[in-house]
Amino acid sequence: MKIVVIGTGLIGSNVAKKLEQMGHTVIAGSPSTGINTLTGEGVAEALVGAEVVVDLANSPSFDEETAVSFFKTAGNNLLTAEKAAGVKHHVALSIVGVDEMGEVGYMRGKKVQEKLIRESGVPYTIIRSTQFQEFVPAIAGGSTQGNEVHVSKVAFQPIAAEDVATFVAQFALAAPANGVEEIAGPDRGFLSTFVDTYVKETGDTKVVIPNDRNEYFGAEIPQAALAPTGEAHLGKIRFQQFIESALVK
Repeated sequence: MKIVVIGTGLIGSNVAKKLEQMGHTVIAGSPSTGINTLTGEGVAEALVGAEVVVDLANSPSFDEETAVSFFKTAGNNLLTAEKAAGVKHHVALSIVGVDEMGEVGYMRGKKVQEKLIRESGVPYTIIRSTQFQEFVPAIAGGSTQGNEVHVSKVAFQPIAAEDVATFVAQFALAAPANGVEEIAGPDRGFLSTFVDTYVKETGDTKVVIPNDRNEYFGAEIPQAALAPTGEAHLGKIRFQQFIESALVK
């Protein structure tokens, strides 16, 4: 089966590799390969004969204006070309809690993307993922003030990027859900607890100070927005395994 994977970053490159190993013909789509969903360049040609498109492209910036513009333009270009090519399944990676985090500009961009997919007429599966375990070091760094790390006690259930890629590949080969599937990691707790674990395991002397401000990267969010509210597909890689792997590297 021919599958076009848009985006060759952390998740996209791994998804393409997994699908190729299963014997599928995979086209890696990015501006560097001559396939640009933002301009439309090479998109129609890449989709000829494709049955599935996996959209993992991301906005170059997290600010609202850039994110909304990117997902609207790229989404329209890609989905229009998919309809013309007769693509049978559009798979996109989104974010758990996207409907609840209206104060975060980037999330508004993802909501635009999801709306376009639902209204496109192309059979689809939207995969909403929790935050990646790989983001925790950046969260710790961005929350540091001197020798203290101030982090909210919002609910958190991070998933390893490896598990995300596995799920995306699985859903790409399954029948379209024409709805949302949620994925998350196996461990759940407070964001502050995950950051505290990471800081201590890496030997850092900084002190993690939990707070009740319900913030994520400076934006106010509902307490449980970053974790699934219902049943979710759970990854296998525990947070402690991620830390041990990161320390080895």
